[in-house]
Order: sequence, then C-alpha cells, then structure tokens
Amino acid sequence: MLKLGKREEQIMQVIWQREKAFIKEIIDDLPEPKPHYNTIATMVKILTEKGFLSAEKIGNTYQYSPLVSLAEYRKQDVATIKRKYFGNSFTKMISYFAKEEKLSDDELDELIRIINSRKTS
Repeated sequence: MLKLGKREEQIMQVIWQREKAFIKEIIDDLPEPKPHYNTIATMVKILTEKGFLSAEKIGNTYQYSPLVSLAEYRKQDVATIKRKYFGNSFTKMISYFAKEEKLSDDELDELIRIINSRKTS
C-alpha cells in the first residue's frame, strides 16, 4: 500500500469520516485556507487511480467512497513507523511513546490492562 501525502491524507480523513463524499463536501470539511475545487478534484482522481477510492457517477458528478479502510491504512502506517524508526521493535516503539508523550496514570493503566488481556486470550 502506498503512503499518502499530507493533503491526500486530509482528503481520506474526510471520506473515512463521511463514508461517501462529493468534491464539494470534501472541500467543506478541509481546514482553512480552502483549496481550489480543481486541486481537490485532481487529488481525488489520483487517489482513485492509486486504489484508495472508488467513484460512482451520480447525475453529472461523482461520489467517492474509500476502498481502503482507516483501520487498514493505520495498520500499514504504524507498521512502517515501527520498522523505520524503532528497528521493527514494538517494545521500543511503545517505550518511546510512554516516555515522550508523558502518559497519565490512567493511560498507563489502560495499556497494562490491554497487555494483560492479551495474555489471557
């Protein structure tokens, strides 16, 4: 699976949230400054060609739906980060975030609970 660029990821976030979207809806949900319609239309076309989106013709326009789920993309993206920055070590990655993000006691307890639940399943 390909890595999304910053604007591509913003577009996909909108479509993942909406589940289906027209270009105008995508633009409405993007942060300021709003990009030009043609810019987003071109990027959506590229995302369709890359296999991230499907396009359904409705009247004289297209409605776009994700072909790749947020969960699928997140899994691939996290795997890339783990491999690229942490020597493919989940322990090193979690240790980094636990230290750098200054997790609260509740967050640490939640992580421990998740880890312990995996041991019993």
